[in-house]
Amino acid sequence: MGSTSTAVASAQGTFDELGTPLGEVTFVVVDLETTGGSPADCGITEFGAVKVRGGEVLGEFQSLVNPGAPIPAFVQVLTGITDLMVAAAPRVEAVLPAFLEFSRGSVLVAHNAPFDIGFLKAAAERTGHEWPPYGVLDTARLARQLVLRDEAPNCKLSTLAQVFRARTSPTHRALDDARATVDVLHGLIERVGTQGVDTLEELSTYSARVSPAQRRKRHLAEGLPRSPGVYLFEDAQGQVLYVGKATDLRTRVRSYFTASEMRTRMAEMVGLAERVRHIACPTLLEAEVRELRLIAEHKPRYNRRSRFPERASWLKLTDEPFPRLSVVREVRDDAGTYLGPFGSRRTAESAMTALHEALPLRQCTARLSPKRPTAACALYGMGRCGAPCEGYQDVESYAPHVQAARDVIVGADRSVVDRLQERVSALADDERFEDAAAHRDRLAALVLTASRMHRLAGLAGLAELVAARPTPDQGWEVAVVRFGRLAGTAVAAPGDDPRRVADALVATAETVRPGPGPTPAASAEETERILHWLDQPGVRLVSVEGTWASPARSVSVHRELFAAAAGSAVPSLQPPDADHRGLRPVR
Repeated sequence: MGSTSTAVASAQGTFDELGTPLGEVTFVVVDLETTGGSPADCGITEFGAVKVRGGEVLGEFQSLVNPGAPIPAFVQVLTGITDLMVAAAPRVEAVLPAFLEFSRGSVLVAHNAPFDIGFLKAAAERTGHEWPPYGVLDTARLARQLVLRDEAPNCKLSTLAQVFRARTSPTHRALDDARATVDVLHGLIERVGTQGVDTLEELSTYSARVSPAQRRKRHLAEGLPRSPGVYLFEDAQGQVLYVGKATDLRTRVRSYFTASEMRTRMAEMVGLAERVRHIACPTLLEAEVRELRLIAEHKPRYNRRSRFPERASWLKLTDEPFPRLSVVREVRDDAGTYLGPFGSRRTAESAMTALHEALPLRQCTARLSPKRPTAACALYGMGRCGAPCEGYQDVESYAPHVQAARDVIVGADRSVVDRLQERVSALADDERFEDAAAHRDRLAALVLTASRMHRLAGLAGLAELVAARPTPDQGWEVAVVRFGRLAGTAVAAPGDDPRRVADALVATAETVRPGPGPTPAASAEETERILHWLDQPGVRLVSVEGTWASPARSVSVHRELFAAAAGSAVPSLQPPDADHRGLRPVR
């Protein structure tokens, strides 16, 4: 997979890199008077708006509106707007287009913005006007973070107008309230300016929880591309602190220095970070896979997931005259049959117990030989083992139990799981609910892991798979997968022949040599991530070496049942539907 890696040094960035300077932003501060609190059944009675930029007033907009219904008496008393005053006023159908023209290309500002913007959007929908993609600032939200309790008992507009010495007092008339909000906005901007907030993007996501020291490290995001990729935060010694992925590297990394990133441990990480290294990727899929590989390689202390794939546990059916089940940490190139990976040894042991409940496999750890019998354990007396150790069971009579276990592991038969499910149901019918729950949880550990492994092994068994996915701009993402490992990705631009891009990618993609086990060339998480990408709408198979099929007869049929029982959110690993798995050519 091709990549570009750069280290971002401390330097003064351009305005384009840091965001839109507040002095260059045109704000339209708006206030509405209405007949009530819900835009679903209330109307607007007055518009008031002030356009400002760089602290200067550029224009004002004001109009009464006939709401088409009587104004409630208490509203008339509150605002001073009566039915008589609005009788000859234009309807909202005439006022709204003028307001939209007045506010074109601006950022809307309102005190308790959800109220005013909600009425404006509802009016636009009722009158058939498309609502523009305005940026929106809420002075009430900002004030709650910037104004201390000993300064003001609340964040009402009238209270804040006094705190910031507004030149206009709020009167519950739209234009007066908008003018007062302008002064409150300027007062709030002055306060955040002392904390290093000087762009629209930072003001929009401002949080008092972000320290000035954290904001001062915004320069670490300078120079990053607006493309998919992976970013690595490093400390002064070059130690990797955190690895993440992004669809837009610059925007994502910048968010660590604003209110967009609220995790406490991330604030601690940013405090230690001295630089950000990045790897640009042609596709998000490649970024996701690279993230997994880099986390496993560097094991950054601030990443919580995917750091130790080597610690996964596997359930192994050994290869010996009398095979047994064993929980192991490593898949070896031997004749054993492996099930996994399990997230913990405890889960692997639960799955092993489920198989022992269904099959009379021996549970002793010694290596047995038909020529050297040993004394039988208590399991023989309980009827849970045929005692091959003592010679009561020969290799031929023991073999069917081994084959049944192997069939469950590889997905060739589900009869054993069916029997275990019947036992869970029987215990529940007997009102032995605790026993039923214990059996169910052990069976869930077996079923969920086996189902996952069957899906992973299906892809990991292919020498090569080439697939393409359409992009929003009418291009194609192309991926080459070999033995379940992402060998390369590329993008065919709109109008390019995706097959030509695919051919070039196949020729230059990573050579992958498989190892042992169900996931022979990549971590289970990587193969799972690729499967998720293949399951996206519109994916087309370009070519496949081998046969890729969903298991027709396996424990997968129990998967959803036990996912709910185990309380786990199991991602869908079903293959793409037939209509987008290569039955139609890529065009």
